Amino acid sequence: MKHKIGFRVYYEDTDAGGIVYHARYLAFAERARTEAMRELSASAQEMLAETGLAFVVRRVNAEYRRPLRLDDWMEVETSLLELRAARCRLRQDITCGEMLAVTLNIELACIAQESGRPARIPPRWHVSLNRLVATSED
Repeated sequence: MKHKIGFRVYYEDTDAGGIVYHARYLAFAERARTEAMRELSASAQEMLAETGLAFVVRRVNAEYRRPLRLDDWMEVETSLLELRAARCRLRQDITCGEMLAVTLNIELACIAQESGRPARIPPRWHVSLNRLVATSED
């Protein structure tokens, strides 16, 4: 399944011309990932509290196609591309209606919060992430 969630573009998200500032797309993507994990019953806060582990962005690639503007309704679709023992790669498409605005490819690493060292993704979160794999019905 893919996860999809919508957000409105607010004034604070835009530059003086009413176009979404490029870095805001990262914030929209972060919110969408947080909500996806929460809906999968595997929130980041629970992982940190229960295991002392956290996900951090290791790599991000953004392909900007069309700008979003003030008051647009966008949807962020999140799907899993790859899942390994201590990291995963996700694709996040940000759309407005039929228009694709941005595609983000994001690699997350699981780390121990105290040391910052890589750690295996705990089983519960590994299973939950695996549910984000896009299927042909998606």
